[in-house]
Amino acid sequence: MVVTVEDGRAVRLQGDRDDPVTQGFLCERTSRFLDRQYSRDRFTQPMVRRGGALDPIGWEAALDLAAQKLKTIRSESGPAAILHYRSGGSLGILKTAADFLFERFGPVTGKRGDICSGAGEAANRADFGQSDSSDLFDVVDARLIVLWGKNLHTSGPHLLPLLNDARRRGAQIVGLDPVRTKAASLCDLFLQPRPGADAAVAFAVARHLFESGAVDRDVERYSHGVDAFRSLAFARSFAEWCEEADVAVDAVRRFADLYATVKPATILVGWGLARRRNGGATVRALDGLGILSGNVGVKGGSVSYTMARRAPFDFTFLRNDAPRTIAEPLLGAGILEARDPPIRAVWITAGNPVAMLPDSGTVRRALASREFVIAVDTHPNDTTDVAHLVLPCLTLLEDDDVLGSYGNHWMRRAQPTVAPLGEARHEIAILRGLAERLGLAAEFPASVDAWQRRVLARVAPHGITPESLARAPARHPFAPRILFEGRRFATPDGKTNLMTTTPPPPAATDATYPLLLMAVSSPKSQSSQWAVDLGDAAAEVRVHPAASAGFADGARARIESRRGALRVVVRHDTHVRPDVAWMAKGGAQRDGRCANDLIRAELTDLGEGASYYDEPVRLVAWI
Repeated sequence: MVVTVEDGRAVRLQGDRDDPVTQGFLCERTSRFLDRQYSRDRFTQPMVRRGGALDPIGWEAALDLAAQKLKTIRSESGPAAILHYRSGGSLGILKTAADFLFERFGPVTGKRGDICSGAGEAANRADFGQSDSSDLFDVVDARLIVLWGKNLHTSGPHLLPLLNDARRRGAQIVGLDPVRTKAASLCDLFLQPRPGADAAVAFAVARHLFESGAVDRDVERYSHGVDAFRSLAFARSFAEWCEEADVAVDAVRRFADLYATVKPATILVGWGLARRRNGGATVRALDGLGILSGNVGVKGGSVSYTMARRAPFDFTFLRNDAPRTIAEPLLGAGILEARDPPIRAVWITAGNPVAMLPDSGTVRRALASREFVIAVDTHPNDTTDVAHLVLPCLTLLEDDDVLGSYGNHWMRRAQPTVAPLGEARHEIAILRGLAERLGLAAEFPASVDAWQRRVLARVAPHGITPESLARAPARHPFAPRILFEGRRFATPDGKTNLMTTTPPPPAATDATYPLLLMAVSSPKSQSSQWAVDLGDAAAEVRVHPAASAGFADGARARIESRRGALRVVVRHDTHVRPDVAWMAKGGAQRDGRCANDLIRAELTDLGEGASYYDEPVRLVAWI
C-alpha cells in the first residue's frame, strides 16, 4: 500500500503497483481505511472504567493498575485464574509477543481452536500432513478451476486477474455456493447446493470418477483408504447424492464430466465451507477428489484451502505450555464454567470476542462478570464496552510489524507512515511496560527491531531481514512452487489419507425455523470492522422472495433463532437460495446488528472451529 501524507496526516491510500500480488489494487474495505484512521471515537489515551463509564488515565497509572491486578490475582488464585485471549487482529506477527509475556508470567489460561480456518486446516493435515497451497500463480496453468464456496470479489480479489488470465489460456471455471455471488459471472457452470451439503456433491463427482475410469491409476501407490472412500461414494446413487445436495442431476453430471476429463484441475476452497458442524469432513471430501483424480502434486492441479502464512516465522521462543485452555468458539461458556481456579482476569488483544464469537450474549456476560478485563484496541467496540481498562494501540498506518499473507506466500513489512494519534502505543511498548512491572523486563526485549529479528531468524540466512522487507516483499524460501510435487506428502509414511467415515449430516431446518443463517464477509465488512458508517440503520437480511414469510422488499421484521432475535430490514434477492438468510457478519451488539447473538456456540467436527452457518432462523413481525 502506498500512503500519501500531507502535513503529517494520511490523505490518500493506493495499492502499490510494484507489489508482486496486489499490483496496485486495494479492496474496498482497505481503500476506505482513512475514515477509520481518523474517526472521532478512536481511543487515543488509556481509559479506565469508573462508575460504569470509561475515563482517561495516564499510561503509568494504567500499567501500574494492570500489573497490580494481575499480580494480586496470580498470588491469590494462581496464574490459571488469568486468561490471555489473542485473535488475529492486523495479522502482525509481533502480536505473538503477548503470548510470550503471559507464558513467562504464568503460564496463564489460553485458548485453543480456530474460528477462522481451524476445521479446514485440520482436514488438510489429516489428508496431507500439512495445510498449505501451491504458488498463487500456479492457478493460471489449470485448465479447470473450481471455486467451491470461494467468494472472490469479497475474500480473494487478487485472484481475479489470474482467473481471467487462465480463461484466456482456455481454462473453464465452475462455481459452487448457496448464494449466487459475483463470481458466477466468471463461471461456465454455477451450482447452488443446499447449505452444508457440499460433501454430497463431492461424493457424486467421486462416484462418477470411479464409474468412468477417471481415477488416477497410481492413486493406491500414494494413498491410504481408496477402497473405503469408494464405499462412501457408492453408499448412494448419483441421483441420490444430487437430491441430498438439492442440485439438478444434469448440472452435477456436467460438473463431474468436466472434473473427470479436463486436467489439470484446481479446486479453490472457501473457508466458509468449513464453518459448519461437518466442515472438516466437507474439506476432506474435496481433498479426496483431488487425490482420486491425480490433481495433487502436479503443475496446475491442487485442492487449495489456505496458505501457511505463519510458516516462515520463528516461534521457538514460545513454550505453548498453558495449564488450561478454552476452545475459542466456546469462550463464553468456558469462562463461566471454569473452576479450580475460576477465571478472574482476562487480557484481550487483537480481537473483539464479544462481536466475533458465536453466542455473543454469553461471551459478553462472561467478560462482564470478571473481576478485571483489559482490552488492547484502537476503537470502541462490544468488548471494550465491558472492559475495565482499555489500552490504545496502533493502526495499520502507524504500526511497525512483519506479516505473512492469507492468499499468497509473500512476506511483507508494515511500516509507519504517520505518527500515532494521541498517546496510542505500539503493542511491544505496552507489553514491555507491563513486563517491567511484572519483573520480566530481563526476558522481554524492549525494541520492535529486536522482536522483528527474533521472528525472522529462520529466514535471515536467506537474506530476509527487516531492512530487506522494508524495501520490497519477499517470497518466503520454504514455500513450495508445486505443493507435494512428485506426490511426496507430509504424512509420516509419505502417503495421503482419504477419509473413511461418513460425514455428519448437514444442519436441518423445519417449518418453524425454515432458513439457515449465513452471516458472512461483505465488501464493506470484515469481522468487527466496517468500512462505512451505517448510522442508525437496522441490519439487513437478504432472502429469496419465496422465503420472505410474506414480508415485502424493504419491510421491517425480526430475524429470530432459538437463541435470540434482531430487528432487520428484509431485502428480496433471487441470488439467495430459498433456505438461506444472508447477512453481513461482524455487526455490533451496541448497534443491534450482531448476527452472532443468534448463533449457538458449537464446534466443528475437526479443528475446534465454530459452526457459524448452521443456525436455523425465521422472519417474524417487528415488535
